[in-house]
Parts: sequence; structure tokens; C-alpha cells
Amino acid sequence: MERKILEALNAARSARRAAVTVSDLAGGSGLIYLEGDDYPETWRAAVGRALQSGKAGIVDTEQGSFFLNVYLPPPRIVVIGAVHISQALAQLAPVAGFDLTIIDPRTAFATPERFAGVELIAEWPEDALKERPLDRFTALVAVTHDPKIDDEPIRAALAAGCFYVGALGSRKTHATRVERLQRAGVSDAEIGRIRAPIGLDIAAASPAEIAVAILAEIIEALRRRDTSQIKGAIA
Repeated sequence: MERKILEALNAARSARRAAVTVSDLAGGSGLIYLEGDDYPETWRAAVGRALQSGKAGIVDTEQGSFFLNVYLPPPRIVVIGAVHISQALAQLAPVAGFDLTIIDPRTAFATPERFAGVELIAEWPEDALKERPLDRFTALVAVTHDPKIDDEPIRAALAAGCFYVGALGSRKTHATRVERLQRAGVSDAEIGRIRAPIGLDIAAASPAEIAVAILAEIIEALRRRDTSQIKGAIA
């Protein structure tokens, strides 16, 4: 691998940015495309598919055959609220390949006994997230039903461009949440990105079923996230 591409990959890894390398199978020079940058129309569809799927493969073009390799940051889920849904989600997320962290300042809920083997932070979310900022490869799941705990991390997730932002609650509950966020200066376009009621509509009833619906919606958001603004490359 060319040194310039290797250095760009290392920088992307440190910044938790997705990247695709394009190697000419005939032996020509390679390229690297970073999610969030610009690249030519020629590669838009192929690179977009690779970034969404995370799968490497060969692409045949009029210029020849190229191998596309994909480097995605490990996706992670940050759950706000140490509740029953969180317990089920903590068991399901690793099976689907997600790291998971639970944040809840309520020490009566955020106990190692209830969340054995799970990264658990018993702090206010705004304090905890200073040490581990959100990013484009993070899903934010807010499930406390308490605006004092949920609202600030929701705002932070929208500002960070998290690929998924979901919040528990009925449509009525979400309507009041929207009013609070609007008063706080969050735009309607950003508010529109919040998945609420949270989870795919599978008529989930129990905490475990709701966790399944949430995880399925997170996977859908990751694999169908918009990469259309990516248009450029480092050669």
C-alpha cells in the first residue's frame, strides 16, 4: 500500500471516519475516499455502496477493474438510561457487532449487578460525553423518559451527526420534546432526524421486544445512511 494512502487511513482511523481504498488491478496508482469528503461522479455509486455495506469487492469500469476495500470505524451504541430495555439491548448489541455504553446518573438504576459486563457510566450524560464525544458512527438511544437526562444528549447527538438518534416515548411525549428542543434552538430539520417513537414498528410490547425493534432500526440506519455528499479523494 502506498505511504500516502496508509497515512490517510491511519488519520481516518484516529478520527473514526470511514474510508474506501481503490486499487487498480492492472497495477496503477491507488486512491482513498473518506466519508464526508467530495469525490467524482464516476465513483459515487460504487463507493457509496461500499461505505454503506462495509463489504469489499471488485468493480469493473471502462477504465479497467478495481478492488475496493472498506475501512469502517467500529459502530457503537450509547444508551441514555439504565432501564429494562437497556438490559436487553446490552445483550443483543454485541451479537450484531456493536460496542455499547450505558449512561445514567441515577445510581439506583446504574448498578453493576443489573449490568454485569457492560460499560456503565453513572454520571450525567453531558459530563460523560465530554470524555467520549459522539460521532457519525455512534447511535444514541435515549430511554429514561426524563427530559432532564435525555434532552441534552439528544441535542449533542444531532449536533455530532450521529447516524441514529432515537428517543423512547409516545407521539404525545415526543411532541412536547420537540417543543423543548425548538425552544433550545434546534432546527426543525435536525429534530426531524429523531426516531420517535423509537424502534421499527413491529408491535413490540415487552422490553426485550422493544430492544429488538431498536437494534433493527439502528442497523437499518447504519446500512442506509446518506453518503451522497462524498465527492472527492486523496490520490
